[in-house]
Amino acid sequence: MIHSLPLDLSLERLRALFAYQPESPMLFSTGLFFFLFIAFYIGYRALRHTTTARILYVVLFSLYFYYKSSGVWFLLLVFTATSDFLIARALAATVRPAGRKAWVTLSLVINLGMLAYFKYTNFLLQTLLAIGQSMGSWFGVAPVGGTVYEPLDIFLPVGISFFTFQSLSYTIDVYRGELQPLRRWIDYLFYVSFFPGLVAGPIVRARDFIPQMFRTPVVTRETLGEGLYLIICGLLKKSVISDYISVNFVDRIFDAPTLYTGLENLVGAYGYALQIYCDFSGYSDMAIGIALLLGIRFNTNFDSPYQSATITEFWRRWHISLSTWLKDYLYISLGGNRRGRVRTYVNLMLTMLLGGLWHGASGRFILWGGLHGAALAVHKFMMNHFPSFRPTGDTMSPLRRVCGVLITFHVVCFGWIFFRADTMATGWDVIRQIFTAFHPEVFSQFVVGYTEVFLLILGGYAIHFMPRVVDTTVRGWVTQSPTLVQALYLTVAIIIVLQLKSADIVPFIYFQF
Repeated sequence: MIHSLPLDLSLERLRALFAYQPESPMLFSTGLFFFLFIAFYIGYRALRHTTTARILYVVLFSLYFYYKSSGVWFLLLVFTATSDFLIARALAATVRPAGRKAWVTLSLVINLGMLAYFKYTNFLLQTLLAIGQSMGSWFGVAPVGGTVYEPLDIFLPVGISFFTFQSLSYTIDVYRGELQPLRRWIDYLFYVSFFPGLVAGPIVRARDFIPQMFRTPVVTRETLGEGLYLIICGLLKKSVISDYISVNFVDRIFDAPTLYTGLENLVGAYGYALQIYCDFSGYSDMAIGIALLLGIRFNTNFDSPYQSATITEFWRRWHISLSTWLKDYLYISLGGNRRGRVRTYVNLMLTMLLGGLWHGASGRFILWGGLHGAALAVHKFMMNHFPSFRPTGDTMSPLRRVCGVLITFHVVCFGWIFFRADTMATGWDVIRQIFTAFHPEVFSQFVVGYTEVFLLILGGYAIHFMPRVVDTTVRGWVTQSPTLVQALYLTVAIIIVLQLKSADIVPFIYFQF
């Protein structure tokens, strides 16, 4: 939502501006960021011809941006950048294969070790306690130390999963000889901390990003228009569609699914599928748009994923930066499809199980990852053994594509139920209600009771399934418009958000990952 910045710039207000406030993190969709970015952008434009000063300026703002999200833990980001910068330099200076393996292993241990501590300590300890209790009951031994696990109070730094993966890609690429290490620490800190993609992606590869760092930023009217178009789209997706249907419907369903009919639970699952897409792709759109205004181009991170006709196609369209990271650095490292068909299926399953665990320390996320791994393996099996399943994308017949889209969408929605549910039991409650208490006769009452939600869900999906040419045409209108007209588009979008904003700040879903 958009919050207006108070005009009373008292000493207390200024102190609050530079203080970490856990209850009010820095979000792209807040008025605070909007006004700070305008001030930052003026300075950025003034320094665009001075590379070192510009890089230092962006690094300082990026660290401030992260500090406003995670407090003193911004030092963890600095530590990650420092350790991997030094490791990459050591890799470049090491010739012996054993030594190079030792250095890249150290990078893996540091990054994955931090991730394991902050995200998975409580999950691992709770799992070990459960295993110990099960074994004790088998052997008739009374549990020691209590039967209920008390979680440790471990702060989860925002975006740690993203910047550790991004930093790891750099050291692995240097190890593979695909990238030359940077010579200056400040340059690498710029890459790791660059604020548009810092806390929720996209995960930007060093080979794509680093060459752009040292160019003088050039922002044409078309680039400015494209950036504003993406920011407007992201703002509307997040603050209008995602937040509204979340607060006013989806959260209610998943808080108490048994209080609602199966039809309402099914719409809740469809609603969450749209919510998480609009939330995450909305952040990505804003991140890509803001980066464009700074003369940096990120790769596309979402490509209308619910239009996919197979689960393989879905993962080529959904969270593209993560799926390609998992493919290049995990799936291929496991052997990919080079060690026979059975091993290919195993590698797909392992990759998606670990991808599910990356999203959260819970059996629900492992189940979600396992579902997608199994679906990918089944699709690969069908393509290997049945020639009729080999056509993909636009090479499929129209009827087959429509059927494929419907099946793939519902497989994905089934997985989203467990992704969203607070517990495994809640997920099964949603499914049980859908199959045992559907009651389609309440549909008209649902539409009357949740008219705005229903229209937003319907409209959101209608926009998502529109042909690509429509998006291209609208984008062209914005990019070709005069600068004042582009500013008017942004103003209108902000007014719409103000009219439909929720009462509380709704953090981006992927902030927890």
